[in-house]
Amino acid sequence: MADLSSDAPFKVPIPTEEDLRTVRQLPLEVDPPEQQVYRKLVEPIFNRPKTPEMIAEVEALVDELLSDALARESIEIVREFAIPLQSKALAILLNVPRSEADVWIGWGVHVFREGDGTSKGAQLERYINELLDRAEANPGDDFFSELTRLKFNGRKLTREEMMGYCSIVFAGGRDTVINSISGIIGHLSAKQDDFEFLREDEKRIVGASEEFFRYISPVTHLARKCPHGTNIHGVEVQPGDFASLCFASANFDETVFDEPETVKLDRRPNPHVAFGFGPHLCLGAHHARLIVRTLLKALCRRVSRIEMLEGEEKYENATRYRRRLAWERLRVRFHPRS
Repeated sequence: MADLSSDAPFKVPIPTEEDLRTVRQLPLEVDPPEQQVYRKLVEPIFNRPKTPEMIAEVEALVDELLSDALARESIEIVREFAIPLQSKALAILLNVPRSEADVWIGWGVHVFREGDGTSKGAQLERYINELLDRAEANPGDDFFSELTRLKFNGRKLTREEMMGYCSIVFAGGRDTVINSISGIIGHLSAKQDDFEFLREDEKRIVGASEEFFRYISPVTHLARKCPHGTNIHGVEVQPGDFASLCFASANFDETVFDEPETVKLDRRPNPHVAFGFGPHLCLGAHHARLIVRTLLKALCRRVSRIEMLEGEEKYENATRYRRRLAWERLRVRFHPRS
């Protein structure tokens, strides 16, 4: 895979995003060694989910949302729970007022691909520019202000580079986290035995989270460009062509995982690649893990049963495959523990 490159702006995501944005996403669409420099600049921000302060904030957020859900006769998980949880947790990560998340909640599941993607892409970039203008005029200790202070190889970041970081923050970890949340709640509503298994011992939550990430595998695949031409498993790839790194397929490799189509919450070992691998390992992995582990812990402590009332499954439709992702709609009733 050494011949393959991520230096392909707008074409790393599948399907491509040439019509949806004008900036290169950082550090995703850059090759080492520059990619590692771009990554290290923002790693301190994306390591915040390891801190006691942020852990406590996310725990309080999940408890707040779950309290609201428990007080209702029913709740639609995707729109009324998962999207608010992802958006408000992101506000915590970026250290901006929680009220900013109200804007993000209105974007739906995917920041580009829900509704008019081209229009949404332009609106997103205008919004990002407004955030950066605000940060430059009145810098604080939030993510956007930090971008205005960062330096790449001794020089300040350009506005385009700042926007590249913001683009991936808003677009890269949105639908993936939302799908994970709805997928997990859908599974626990259908498999009460698995829910009981977790409730018996909270130490099982970490391993169960990794199994959910493997099985739901939010990202199906990403593209890499072939600059010089190569042979991949007997297939000749011409210069300028693209190859797909199919993480979802790898996570169901029967030579690696015993009964890969089965959710095993105590699976050991579990070398999944739901967050990628190598230099491009997902920057938001710590954040996603914190959200999912905190949610599972709260469900185990406060909910006795999740009753599915109605649901519409969500699929990714492509030319050569149809893959179930999570839920388009999922209405449940949370039964409180006595």
